[in-house]
Amino acid sequence: MDYEYILVEQRGPALWVTLNRPAALNSLSLALAEELAAAIEAAEADATVRACILTGAGRAFCAGADLLAIGDGTGGQTLAERLNLFLPRLGQAFNRIETSRLPIIAAVNGLTLAGGLELVLCCDLVIAAHPARFGDAHANYGLLPGGGGSVRLPRKIGEARAKHLMMTGGTISAAEMKEAGLVTQLVAPEDLIAAAQALVESLAEKSRPGLAYMKQLVRAAQDSSLEVGLRQELETMAAYALSNDIVEGLAAFREKRKPDFSDR
Repeated sequence: MDYEYILVEQRGPALWVTLNRPAALNSLSLALAEELAAAIEAAEADATVRACILTGAGRAFCAGADLLAIGDGTGGQTLAERLNLFLPRLGQAFNRIETSRLPIIAAVNGLTLAGGLELVLCCDLVIAAHPARFGDAHANYGLLPGGGGSVRLPRKIGEARAKHLMMTGGTISAAEMKEAGLVTQLVAPEDLIAAAQALVESLAEKSRPGLAYMKQLVRAAQDSSLEVGLRQELETMAAYALSNDIVEGLAAFREKRKPDFSDR
């Protein structure tokens, strides 16, 4: 499909999806968020795509929701009405990204605030360039997180750090966010593209359904007791045991060769 607010390019097994509103620091309109979700949904149907990489055009990854559009009262709706239309649809787009069967990688090239941080929180792995900065920023404008930040951020970096970011409205460096546990790899700006592509190349060697099952298990475990999580793990393993990939993986181990996974 044709996209207006994102750029989509496949490079080998990686689908690169670039937020493309650089003049607005890639702020999230509903159209942009829904295009992101649509691009990932299309990628899931393409067996040649093994992971998606999200990044931003220009100097920002994403500076948050498009507050100019939300605050514009020319349409005759109240602010509450506009927010009640915007936030559920934004949440649906974010959930679609988070629950994708494909690994979703954020390649954070610059400023990442509010809704941009909430978008990163929906990704599985986060590679950040050294100059990138992260913040919640809602408090600076009398707002609350509305894209899942109050739920996902404490789970990713801990309650105390999340409260600090949310309440102060300040920003922290990519290095600090790596220490907090959200950023999984820190690189020089000139190495960001190559590092993200290399990560996808390594993931492409793994079983596609195997990685999807791993995502499913980890996400389900966040809302489960230990007992339930362990049971889900065994049930999922029983289902995966029927796949061609597990047979191939064990054969490769016995024969001391690299596996050639075929399941899609």
